[in-house]
Amino acid sequence: MQPHRGTMILVFGILGLLVCMPLGIVAWVMGSADLKAMDAGTMDPEGRSSTQAGKILGIIATLLAVLSFVLGMLLLAGAIILPAVAN
Repeated sequence: MQPHRGTMILVFGILGLLVCMPLGIVAWVMGSADLKAMDAGTMDPEGRSSTQAGKILGIIATLLAVLSFVLGMLLLAGAIILPAVAN
């Protein structure tokens, strides 16, 4: 039986929210894989709650990263288009 990586996934999820948004994707993917392994019985289920929390934080961090990217592109497009329209 493999040891759980719940604490590491939780830390990645928190760092994904606060500092480095790509870590949110890592937390999401690792959390999903570890939860499947726990359900299959090949991984220690003791860290299930921290794995779930890290996965949820990873999902939130990823969604915030996508949202901020889209808003940034809209603002950039507006900054480029508005001066051209005003003239």
